[in-house]
Amino acid sequence: MKILIADKLSKVGVDWLEQQNDVEIGIQPGLKPEELAKVVGEYDGMIIRSGVKVTADVLSEPGKLRGIARAGVGVDNVDVPVATQKGVIVMNTPDGNTLSTAELALTLMMALSRKIAPANASMRAGEWNRKAFEGTQLAGKTLGVIGMGRIGRAVAKRAHALEMRVLGYDPFFVGTSPEGTVEMVKELDEICKRADYITVHVPKSAETAGMIGPEQLAMMKPSVRLVNAARGGIIQPEALLEALNDGKVAGAALDVWTKEPPESEAEKALIQHPNVLAVPHLGASTEEAQDQVALDAAQQLVEALRGGEVRNAVNAPGFGEALPDILQPYVELTKRMGALISGITPGALKKVEVIYRGAISKYNVSPLTTYLLAGLLQPHMDRVVNVINAPVLAKERGVEVEQITTEKMREISRLVEVTITTDKTQRSVMGTIFGNKFPRIIAIDGYRMEMRPEGHVVVILNDDRPGALGQYGTTFGKHNINIADMTFSRKKRSGLAMVGINLDQPATDAVMDEIRALEMVEQAWYLQLPELPLDEREEPL
Repeated sequence: MKILIADKLSKVGVDWLEQQNDVEIGIQPGLKPEELAKVVGEYDGMIIRSGVKVTADVLSEPGKLRGIARAGVGVDNVDVPVATQKGVIVMNTPDGNTLSTAELALTLMMALSRKIAPANASMRAGEWNRKAFEGTQLAGKTLGVIGMGRIGRAVAKRAHALEMRVLGYDPFFVGTSPEGTVEMVKELDEICKRADYITVHVPKSAETAGMIGPEQLAMMKPSVRLVNAARGGIIQPEALLEALNDGKVAGAALDVWTKEPPESEAEKALIQHPNVLAVPHLGASTEEAQDQVALDAAQQLVEALRGGEVRNAVNAPGFGEALPDILQPYVELTKRMGALISGITPGALKKVEVIYRGAISKYNVSPLTTYLLAGLLQPHMDRVVNVINAPVLAKERGVEVEQITTEKMREISRLVEVTITTDKTQRSVMGTIFGNKFPRIIAIDGYRMEMRPEGHVVVILNDDRPGALGQYGTTFGKHNINIADMTFSRKKRSGLAMVGINLDQPATDAVMDEIRALEMVEQAWYLQLPELPLDEREEPL
């Protein structure tokens, strides 16, 4: 196989490729898109970093090209939709910087504790002032790790070796303690109240942006020290600056910023603050990390081209074509069921149970479960989740997945039932396909309905009383939001009703706050799902 190295790549990756008997490499860094387009079709695979732009024009005639490996995490320099359309696998290497980022977090924590940066500056100024730089030791202190993915676990393991007590919290997954060295807690507040040091390692999303703000900072010990080597904005800059100025936080070490280089006045003030250690996003900036991502990219690409395991793919070309015709419509259904139930269920995910009923149960439905997992996990991840990596990500986070097939039917001949269990609640969703191609949600927590899983969706649980639907219409109408469709169901014994609404326009946080403030509303959620393909939106008259 021929592999093009289209960017400067660590020698470790190049050497490994040269050792493979079935690999011929071409090294052509710095090609412009039009130059790359002329040669790319001669190669089976290509390795890139951030310098090469793999545009739609580059991929217009891909020739032999079957795989692209990015030595690093971001793939925004690749037109992934076009690559998918052309049947080209695009892979990244998210694990290569794990240890480097974990070590940086610990380095920042140590340097912050011993006031290394100001002491060094004082010495460079010709001073000798030992008393001004008295620090604190880490042994015996309590570290709170927020986010127990691969980097958070690496930090926890090393902190335990430093004789620290480690608390772990993950907002999306219950997780387990690595080697029994971490006390897992269920609430962020517990980390805030108990920890002497707090380090964040969660992806940035709508749920995690600003997750440490004034309320959380007010709970912390005045001696607490914060570290952020994950993503800028997870700790609110303005709130952190105020807490530092008021003496409610002893110090902070920051490697990441909401914009890079930093632009906001609050972040510029943090950089200059005497109790802040600031560095310019150095998490993956080690020789070893660059060597590792180069080696990972080379090995992943060759393994995929040899027909072996495909790892860290950000797309999954051709996966759907292998499904029997009867299962094809359920791809969209299961993905959307996963996204829907994820959006309306609070807590850290523990278990997923999927039941396939009727005629579809006779087939291999495992791919559908994988699509469902991808929809379920994606809102909580900082990487693309697809049919390649969804099962691995679920397993890594201790999520139990159970798949059941039964020919026993209910009222509908072909049915998918999904139940998820979190550390806070349990929720179920039922879905089916009408007319062999129209995905529909037909029940949520036993409330029977018929809802299109697409676009701007609002789900409301309210008291079963007159006037509820009218109040929703009035509220949305006041904000020029049109209701496209509405479905509802009630349970007489509980005195509650469930309402599913499709909107033509998005419902803002302010609008949803108005809905939640209505007296009869128990719970209300808004989520945005992809639009259905045109031929799957509405049933013919």
